[in-house]
Amino acid sequence: MKKIRFVLPLLFLLLAVRGSWEVWRSYHNPVVNRFTVALDGVTSPVRLAVLSDLHDMTYGEANSQLTDLVAGAAPDLILLDGDMLNGYSDGSGRVCALVEELSAVAPVYYAWGNHELMYLEAGTSALRAELEAAGAVVLEKEYVDLTVGETHVRLGGLYEYAFALDAKNSCDPDRMDPAVYGFLTEFQDTDACKILLSHRPDSFIFGAASVTWDVDLVISGHNHGGQVVLPFLGGLYGGDQGFFPQYIHGIYKKDTITLAITSGLGTQLERLPRFRNPPEVMILELCAQADSPATGGT
Repeated sequence: MKKIRFVLPLLFLLLAVRGSWEVWRSYHNPVVNRFTVALDGVTSPVRLAVLSDLHDMTYGEANSQLTDLVAGAAPDLILLDGDMLNGYSDGSGRVCALVEELSAVAPVYYAWGNHELMYLEAGTSALRAELEAAGAVVLEKEYVDLTVGETHVRLGGLYEYAFALDAKNSCDPDRMDPAVYGFLTEFQDTDACKILLSHRPDSFIFGAASVTWDVDLVISGHNHGGQVVLPFLGGLYGGDQGFFPQYIHGIYKKDTITLAITSGLGTQLERLPRFRNPPEVMILELCAQADSPATGGT
């Protein structure tokens, strides 16, 4: 009995220390995770650095840790996939400072997340103009045509659902938002490799979206890797996907579309903390279909 009285408190102490460590490392020392993705339309290698869901956090002065990690990967393009600040942030200074530093490494493209839309609705500041002045190209229902090496890329951004909010989540043009339907119809009309920044993976994994739209790669964040990552069970929660979501972190194939989903860099601190979930800079190595299947790793 005395032995049990000694062992149990020690066990609880060890669990508390380990739990505290797992929370701590989920907010410090971001890691680089590299994934290789084979896509149609890629004729020479393309390297993308993806950052999402920073939520106005900082990693080093002016987010120098993030800039150093991205620079070390030597990307062709840097993609900021939304929720880089909070809807209630008092200004865009932190994210604009990061954009300014990153734009010295490679071209920076920025897509809205739900928090940017909340920030814009609040009218706190002229976010788009500020990001553009810092060096980013903002894409919301817009796209740019680029050439990286020998690969032609059409890169776009879309926050909204890529389907109608009807009983079947159909892609019926009479039911969908005309602006969304028109953008996607125009976006897919190219022989270039089609890459779309879509903050929520939910915008393409439900309904008819993944069998309707001719998009090679959808890049998303939003769900923070499930926020709490449990041993053997994975991410706990994923937005519209609910508990223990399927599409949460890494590379997935959904019908004709490949999805790359980053677990992101932060969270809203007043909510459930990240756990066993280190902040991530995602590096995507795009290659031709003949070179490699879609794979992932750290």
